[in-house]
Amino acid sequence: MRPRVLVLRALGLGDLLASVPALRAVRRGFPGHEVVLAAPRALADVVAAVDAVDALLPASAPGRAVPVRLPWRGPPPDVAVDLHGRGPSSHLALERTGPRRLLAFAHPGTPHIDGPVWTAEEHERARWCRLLEWYGVPADPGDLRLPPPAEPSPAPGAVVVHPGADAPARRWPPERYARVVREVRRRGRRVVLTGGPGEDALLARVAEASGTADGDVFAGGLPYGRLAALCAGAAAVVSGDTGVAHVAVAYGAPSVTLFGPVPPRLWGPPPGTRHVALWHPGPPGDPHGGEPDPRLLRIGPDEVLSALLPHLEVSRT
Repeated sequence: MRPRVLVLRALGLGDLLASVPALRAVRRGFPGHEVVLAAPRALADVVAAVDAVDALLPASAPGRAVPVRLPWRGPPPDVAVDLHGRGPSSHLALERTGPRRLLAFAHPGTPHIDGPVWTAEEHERARWCRLLEWYGVPADPGDLRLPPPAEPSPAPGAVVVHPGADAPARRWPPERYARVVREVRRRGRRVVLTGGPGEDALLARVAEASGTADGDVFAGGLPYGRLAALCAGAAAVVSGDTGVAHVAVAYGAPSVTLFGPVPPRLWGPPPGTRHVALWHPGPPGDPHGGEPDPRLLRIGPDEVLSALLPHLEVSRT
């Protein structure tokens, strides 16, 4: 039996895709090991699309909490890697599996772990690569593109608009999305709306206000393979700071992402003309808040259109 590396990242879609550079570094750093990722069972299709992971260990907890125990079976992992958080709860969850070695950030609650210092003001992709570099594992934060999806796009060349997000703080008002959709459709481009589970009412509001036909509304939460194919084949993807923005980046689709409580320097796309991050500076907000963040509301439809339309001109050529 091959030795195994257990990696903990029991969070959401965007979190998983932001960890791809670190996961690939783990794969290269431990080439003879089986890489097992502890992540939610609902992300099984996403995990399968990441070419650096061999197996999924289903693990989750409410919100962004740490699973108390991981359902590890068999001999202890040779190496455990904490890509979940700064500790100590995530450290302890991994230590309960009995790894020979644990790679994690230092924390006063687990003083026996001699890792690097956690830095709050650091981009998520860079943070986990820095952790691995500290332990002598080379990592490249820019190594984030995924292989093309196997299935064809259900709407090739369309503009994908995703108005939802996990928390109201990161949801731009639906009437503003509708204005953007109307203008893009007026210019002769097809627009499709996507939403996650529980967001059908939101999509219906945007569709009604923008005149979008039922056939261009993908409600109910697309399976990951279909969502990936849709984004990969899109002329552009417009969304808030949520998982779909990371899907667009992973498959190289031009994107316009609207940021509010969290600045793009911490969670935004890599620099480049294919990805535009819109944000109005201000004090940090609560990304899980119950009302749209004031910084997000400072972004107007004309600003979004100014960022989006050049992408559409390029895609026509």
